[in-house]
Amino acid sequence: MQPQSDRPRERLYWQGPSALADAELLALQLGSGARGKSATDVAREMLASYGSLADVAGREAAELAHWRGVGPAKAARLAAAFELTRRLRARTPGARTVLAGPAEVYAAFGPLMEDLPREVFRIALLDAQNGLLRDRVISEGTLSASLVHPREVFKPAILESAASVILLHNHPSGDPTPSREDIRLTRQLVECAHLLDLRIHDHVVIGRGRYVSLAEQGII
Repeated sequence: MQPQSDRPRERLYWQGPSALADAELLALQLGSGARGKSATDVAREMLASYGSLADVAGREAAELAHWRGVGPAKAARLAAAFELTRRLRARTPGARTVLAGPAEVYAAFGPLMEDLPREVFRIALLDAQNGLLRDRVISEGTLSASLVHPREVFKPAILESAASVILLHNHPSGDPTPSREDIRLTRQLVECAHLLDLRIHDHVVIGRGRYVSLAEQGII
């Protein structure tokens, strides 16, 4: 019989999740390993290969599924667990989210976007007091005018009667320094917003652990 020290599930139950190492928590999500390897062995190999738990969380399910001992079902379970974690970090139940500046924008959306494996462009819809009404994903993939069309960007704002909007996207490299395309696209969207009598407060580029506000840089 396995000693209790080697059984993460029992240790979590009796000692709490903080008593477990990253590999053990990951192993609990996997549930089982492969021939000749326990779930903890597989989890340790994944962490050693990717470098950290955050790097594992940033991988797509299709990539994780190729690991021996993982497969599509376990990869989907891992991806779901990581996404739940992002959403919980980004939300405070019952609280009204006010996005008064880029720091508040990063606090709300950084957990959702900073470790994504591809660029995602979102729009946050605000009321007259800068309260968040809702947000929408506009596109996924490298930013360009063909992927981020003004019609798709501003349609949700018009339907929701938003007073203003904030643009957001992430850089999977972790470096939030705006590219020339980021700046060009931002200026194009600002011009279109003027025609619609809609205000763009900011365009926040999210990196890993940091962000850049194009409004603070004087681009908006």
